[in-house]
Amino acid sequence: MKLLVAGIGNIFFGDDGFGPEVAKALAGESIEGVTIADYGIRGMHLAFELTSGYDRAFLIDAVPRGGAPGTLYVIEPEIRETGLAPDAHRMDLENVFAFIRTIGGKPPPITIVGCEPSQAEEEIGLSEPVRRAVAPAADLVKRLVADTLAAHDSGERGSTTWIEA
Repeated sequence: MKLLVAGIGNIFFGDDGFGPEVAKALAGESIEGVTIADYGIRGMHLAFELTSGYDRAFLIDAVPRGGAPGTLYVIEPEIRETGLAPDAHRMDLENVFAFIRTIGGKPPPITIVGCEPSQAEEEIGLSEPVRRAVAPAADLVKRLVADTLAAHDSGERGSTTWIEA
């Protein structure tokens, strides 16, 4: 089974850097059978990666949903046709999926591990509530990945790969 864990977000916009921080925290872990990558704001790269044969992808991102800052969410998104043309200067999931449609690909099943931001301003570094959510989010991702691998009785699963942005 081939799994992708992708941190996404802009480290220069405060809490938007949540995904890359969690990916960095996971980089020190050995998660068998998983590629861990910090995609930052490289939406086109993520679109091509998602069409390269992964069985499932876990995307880690700041997700404003109206909860308390630092709240973690597990979201199984419905990927639907929006009619939007892809924009090489945007890195949001709607745009990533538009790129995938443009290249004729199909993404694997996606799970989003999101964190409620308290800010997304032009400053470097996470707010305190979001910083405190990084370790629990990394643990949550490890648990989701372990559950996925356990559900798939594939024998040998390979080893962790770390891709730095």
